[in-house]
Amino acid sequence: MAQPEKIRRLPPRADDFVSTMPGTPAGIYLRRFWQPIYHSIDLKVARPVPLRIMSEPFTLYRGESGGVFLVAARCPHRGMQLSAGWVEDNALRCFYHGWKFESDGQCSEQPADESRFCDRISIRTWPTREYLGLIFAYLGDGAASEFPLHPEFERFAGLLETDSYFRRCNYFQNVENALDMSHVAFAHGDNRVAHDKIGLGRSLQTEESDWGITYTFTRDDGQKRVSQFGMPNILHIAALPNDSEIGWQESLFWWVPIDDLSHIQFSIHRVPVTGEAAARVHARRQARRAQIDIAHQDACDMVLSGRARIDDFEVNRVDLVRLQDDVAQLGQGAIVDRSQENLGRADVGVTAIRRLWRREMSNLAAGRPLKVWEKSNAIRVRAWKITGNMAQVTGEDGADASNVSPEIVDVRPFIEIELQLHALHTSPRPSPLADVERADVFDRDTR
Repeated sequence: MAQPEKIRRLPPRADDFVSTMPGTPAGIYLRRFWQPIYHSIDLKVARPVPLRIMSEPFTLYRGESGGVFLVAARCPHRGMQLSAGWVEDNALRCFYHGWKFESDGQCSEQPADESRFCDRISIRTWPTREYLGLIFAYLGDGAASEFPLHPEFERFAGLLETDSYFRRCNYFQNVENALDMSHVAFAHGDNRVAHDKIGLGRSLQTEESDWGITYTFTRDDGQKRVSQFGMPNILHIAALPNDSEIGWQESLFWWVPIDDLSHIQFSIHRVPVTGEAAARVHARRQARRAQIDIAHQDACDMVLSGRARIDDFEVNRVDLVRLQDDVAQLGQGAIVDRSQENLGRADVGVTAIRRLWRREMSNLAAGRPLKVWEKSNAIRVRAWKITGNMAQVTGEDGADASNVSPEIVDVRPFIEIELQLHALHTSPRPSPLADVERADVFDRDTR
């Protein structure tokens, strides 16, 4: 039997999936999967940036060739932050004393020391890949796992929208929210397809799949909405309609921790509209992103501190769905105390994802084999038809078999871009799970 990896101990009330700091069970596990870490459009040539993912600092830069490189945060000479340096071809030169590191991490120049011991100096690097408008990285030890592809988002006629947002709570609260359909009629009750039976417990089913969890809602008339959760932190769904010309919107989501108290949801959306319809949809989306000038994160702070109600905000100035989810998730606390919950039948998706994670964390700690997750062709999403809408959903009409690449479009509100880049680039906040005792972890206000 293989020896288990050395794992950091967490306070007794903290589930193993909560903290993703280096050495924690979830930190080790998530680093074994490729994760989105940045939008391609945000990374300019020869403009290095500091980056933190899962409480760990990095330097991210695009070389003069256009390639993307992820390397250590600091120079091994005197600890200087490497993102303040210069890109030369595909290499990175330190601002402080000019040590130069090639894209593979090897030191190639030490100007003041006439490069006498370059061959003994290197910095760590991590594999990266640009795909579907996002930059992905493999942050684990050893050889990278095979990069997962999503063909249904690669080839179709239409728009591929890239999106993301920053949220000030633990990532796993958003993971659980993804498999909690019963909140829709209340938290998002203004949505035109939300109704009082969409999350009825007896109508929800979960089943472990080769990829993770198949989550099904069956209406009284037998029609189904099928969502697919991919381990450890991905969701493939037919998202609730938000445009009359699109209907159900096929989407992929990833929830990536920045630290234990904040995360980013990265997403891509398959919008199979062409011609004049595509132009209309695109124009509406771009107008919408320009209108939003209130950060949903700030609005949430006002709601949870009693200074405002959600209805106080003009819907054209704030992303209402994200504000609603902010209030629901941060309203549990920055890190929820799950020992105080009382779960019911409608929480079947939440219990299912916790069960999978706890099983894999237990196997990881014991050095037992972990399940190899694979998204086969059988893993499809479905949704019922909406009258008068021609949009297709994979699983009903099948993926578009055309050999056409979609136009990649950024739809993030501009105020959101500013907030999330600030969060990704700044120094990490200490996690309350790092060094405190059990009694102190969940009682303090970490918002």
